[in-house]
Amino acid sequence: MTMKRKAKKLPASKSAEEVENSDPSSHGEEEEDEEELPTPSKATKTEDHASEESVPRPQKLSKGELYKPPTAEELHQLKEAESLFHCNLLKMQMEELLKEVVLSERRKRLVDSFIMKIKALLQNVPQTREVELNDHSWISEGVKVPFLWVPKTTKGKFHMAPPASVSLVGSYPLGTCTKPSVSVDLSVIMPPAVLHPKDVLNQRYPRKRALYLAGLAQHLRSSPEIGTLRYSCLHGNRLRPLLLLTPPGKDSNSLTVKIHVYPPPGFFKPSLFHPKRNNVRTHWYTGLEAPQPDAVGPPTPHYNSSLLGDVLPKAHLQFLSAISAQCSAFGEAVALLKVWLRQRQLDRGAGCFSGFVGSMLVAYLLSSHRVSNSMTAYQLLRNSLHFLASTDLTKNGITLAKNPDSKAPTLHEFHSTFQVVFVDPSGYLNLCADMTANTYKQVQNEASLSLQFWDDPTVDGFQALLMTPKPLIRTCDHVFQLHGLVKLQASCKKLNLLGELMDHGGDYVLTALPFILSLLQLGLGKRIHLLTHSLTADPEWSVDSEPPKHKDQTPLSFGLLLNPEHSSSVLERGPPADSPEAAEFRQLWGPRAELRRFQDGAITEAVLWGGSSACQKRLVPREIITHLLQLHADIPESCVRYVGGLFDDVIKIGRRSCSTGEEESLKVVQSFDDLSRKLWQLEDLPLSITSVQAAHPALRYTQVFPPVPQKLDYSFFEQDKQSRALVPHKDKPCPVFIPPLQVICHMEGSGKWPHERLAIRHVKAAFHIRLGELLRKQHMYTCSTTPTHVDVYKDGLIFRIQVAYHREPQVLRESIGPDGLLRYRDNEEAQALEMETLHRPYLTSTLHGLQQQHPSFGVTCRLAKRWLAAQLFSDEVDEDAADLLVASLFLQPVPFTPPSSPQVGFLRFLHLLSSFDWKNCPLVVNFNSQLTASDYVEIKNNFIASRESLPVMFIATPKDKKVSIWTKQGPSVQMLQRLIVVASESLRVLEAQLLDPSQNQDVRVALRPPLDMYDVLIHLNPKYVPLLDQAVDPPHITFSRGTVPGSAPSTRGLLPVIDFNPVSLYLAELRDAFGHLALFFCDPYGGTVIAVLWKPQAFKAQPFKTSQMSARCVEVSGDEAHSLPNVEAILEDFRIMGDALVRKVEPRMENWVV
Repeated sequence: MTMKRKAKKLPASKSAEEVENSDPSSHGEEEEDEEELPTPSKATKTEDHASEESVPRPQKLSKGELYKPPTAEELHQLKEAESLFHCNLLKMQMEELLKEVVLSERRKRLVDSFIMKIKALLQNVPQTREVELNDHSWISEGVKVPFLWVPKTTKGKFHMAPPASVSLVGSYPLGTCTKPSVSVDLSVIMPPAVLHPKDVLNQRYPRKRALYLAGLAQHLRSSPEIGTLRYSCLHGNRLRPLLLLTPPGKDSNSLTVKIHVYPPPGFFKPSLFHPKRNNVRTHWYTGLEAPQPDAVGPPTPHYNSSLLGDVLPKAHLQFLSAISAQCSAFGEAVALLKVWLRQRQLDRGAGCFSGFVGSMLVAYLLSSHRVSNSMTAYQLLRNSLHFLASTDLTKNGITLAKNPDSKAPTLHEFHSTFQVVFVDPSGYLNLCADMTANTYKQVQNEASLSLQFWDDPTVDGFQALLMTPKPLIRTCDHVFQLHGLVKLQASCKKLNLLGELMDHGGDYVLTALPFILSLLQLGLGKRIHLLTHSLTADPEWSVDSEPPKHKDQTPLSFGLLLNPEHSSSVLERGPPADSPEAAEFRQLWGPRAELRRFQDGAITEAVLWGGSSACQKRLVPREIITHLLQLHADIPESCVRYVGGLFDDVIKIGRRSCSTGEEESLKVVQSFDDLSRKLWQLEDLPLSITSVQAAHPALRYTQVFPPVPQKLDYSFFEQDKQSRALVPHKDKPCPVFIPPLQVICHMEGSGKWPHERLAIRHVKAAFHIRLGELLRKQHMYTCSTTPTHVDVYKDGLIFRIQVAYHREPQVLRESIGPDGLLRYRDNEEAQALEMETLHRPYLTSTLHGLQQQHPSFGVTCRLAKRWLAAQLFSDEVDEDAADLLVASLFLQPVPFTPPSSPQVGFLRFLHLLSSFDWKNCPLVVNFNSQLTASDYVEIKNNFIASRESLPVMFIATPKDKKVSIWTKQGPSVQMLQRLIVVASESLRVLEAQLLDPSQNQDVRVALRPPLDMYDVLIHLNPKYVPLLDQAVDPPHITFSRGTVPGSAPSTRGLLPVIDFNPVSLYLAELRDAFGHLALFFCDPYGGTVIAVLWKPQAFKAQPFKTSQMSARCVEVSGDEAHSLPNVEAILEDFRIMGDALVRKVEPRMENWVV
């Protein structure tokens, strides 16, 4: 019986090389690169005409030239590379990045050609008759006006006419335009006859601007020179619509031209836009009669800055051009700053820190002589980030105006109306008018974080600084969204924000946002380090569609960087009851505030939040946020989608429990600590105990499902007559699984220890017997002694104590050679013993300490290992290696901060697996900062020198710099590649699900493995799967596992069934019998399917040998006999070996045929 494998259609995924090279800076350049490659015919011609003279030859230098001292320029370059860039590599990386993001000559030619065509078309815009501003009959039905007409009517006349001038503005003429998304700004100046000096009032100018854009769209849409036409608005500001053009054909995705409509230079005086001036009358906006004829209304600073932004672009371009002419590195510095901002998602959307603001910041540093014109782009970027990190523009604004007009507002006046202040050279425009204080605080935080790892030689600064994207969901510990944005209209009404609503042109989302942020900042207080929010994306819509309404925007996303010390506190302690601040506290918290008396005798205002378990306490910020939004902004809880604990269900202990295992883990550790103290205090031992060390994941808080003490129903079991221990009943379901928790007990050294391996084992067995006797006698514990260990039943848990002798691994390496000399040779037995008695206890102790520093470490490890197990990778990446992978996220989190919630830690774990360069880089886990920069260099050099002989996933620690003992057994190259693909897809699915309210929130979808790739599925009987309740999708069970409600006895009691898992025993038998033919995969936590994958090499015909006929059959062809695997017999053996455990064996015949 033979088998042939059908060709499988592998899932579409990037190769490791493609994943490495898929940098953000290279997207969208495929077409350009293809065109710039030489054609085959040219290459052939070049080869044919290659002559001997054209071959480069080494140049002969005289002795004087060869040993000539370096020039001053060469010395300067060497010194710069040494002092500024940790090594030449970083300098070259910066230079290569600039080459990637700066426009190529081909792209510039494309831009210039398309701009020339647009200019020619715009000169022929037809003139129309003058109509009322509200009369749109002159516009064809296929074109809509990109403006929300609220209120519907306003005074004014309008007619269409050719533009007064068309010119380039923005980053392209300045030389700071960057890839991959190339956008070019084109300024179209409206003719003066279209405008009136009083158009600054009541949205007349913005409406004329929108009408003029609609006229341009109507004129351009019929031209074959234009690809697509769409509307948008500048940084989410609906008062500043844009017209987006793309070239036709294959270049449509590589270039976007943004048409800005501006008034003629000097038409409006800047003083008309003073931030204290009102330009939107209340009676016009509300439609109500003004109480007084001369009533003006509140100031409209944001409206004024929107209009003023259209007045000054030409002046800004001239200013930046002058700065650029003085500093040769200006353009490159701005390009690097843009990349830095883009990776942090700060450069786009409403109130963003745009590339234009970044350019102005570099110009400010140069014009104020804070930096020198001779500095390199690298130095300018570093100084820009240092300035951002150290300067709080929310309190101390800056200005580019050298000699401001006497009518220009002061910095104090700017601060009284805007949250962030950065004044342009005119002295009238605040470049950060729409930016919230929280956005700037985020910029500050990112700049400060970047500087922290900039000079760290142990960190790949370039990768972390400029190449790693930082989406909100992976940056912040908790994220929540506001959807149903129409509710913010009621918020504006309750908060009495009519003046601010007029100021923002009716955009109630941007109006309410700053007030919501300040409210939440006040309520969350010390619980968070930072409250940030996503920047609403610039909307785009077709020219034949009405502009989207404010309620149609994407949900507002907010991110919290938690302070672990305070974030989970259930008590909000306020001021004393008789203090003036008490009224403010009661006003903030409403009915939740109450008077409480504390143990120190103080009577203060306080708020008590719900939550008894750690996972509930982690969600206290959600309770605060929903309460404050409902109380002060009329935003119901149904509109708040909080993403902070969605993964908790995956690792909950028990079906009805509200605990995710932290309390259970703590009880296990406390029980171990008590046992450790009692072991130290044991008397009458022949040798004293030198150390008692934990060597199990549960004792470092990282066991996926920590053991829970169980009260046993003795009638469910049979009883061994000799030991009185419980044993499983053959006619009943598998009993509850009770894992042994390994404890290593080191005894003191002594000359009485033997030097022969068998004798050492006998002495250890005697120690185990003695320990069991003393624990029974002195502490009444139920014990079971074996030659290799002693099991102690304590507090409903089983502790497996193993005596260790520190010289035993060395004895195992000793051997006597043929010449009678003593030799030392490493072997697997010695390595396994060292791992068990030295390395794993040390790792457990170290990770236990890490848990004390970072409370979310243990839960993150458990989530990571639950995902690995669910996706059938737990045999490839064992528990110790998985814990080390997670530890690296906490010890070296750059460019992030250490995770303060399990959710963000788990997402970063998936990102680490899918994006780390396992082929070329070692993953260094620097416990307690023991490794220095020289150690990192040593690890890297050793890794490169021995790469072929090292594990494919190499993890280095302070105690293991060269070997990676934790990953020697796996994963293999193929399994690592699959692990990368599955992690990448899981991350994509989860991030999309967490941020998209339209998707069903079922995070378990990332834990359900695809089984279609496997050749055979062995379905198991749920009754004999002891961990069935830990499955990803646990079935409803009606049978008992031999437990009853109640607490387990702390001492005495019958010894339970220990470490009995039929599934793992069956797997071990399968691998032992058929491991040469197939790979076997199973989820150890309640998996009811064993997936089998045939090894392709195993099914090749082999010469017939009687000694190699296990599970094989003979096939004779001519005079030759070959043996092949007997697939039918193997499948039958699967069923027979499993007996009652196996429900059915399902061959997947679509993958192979017999």
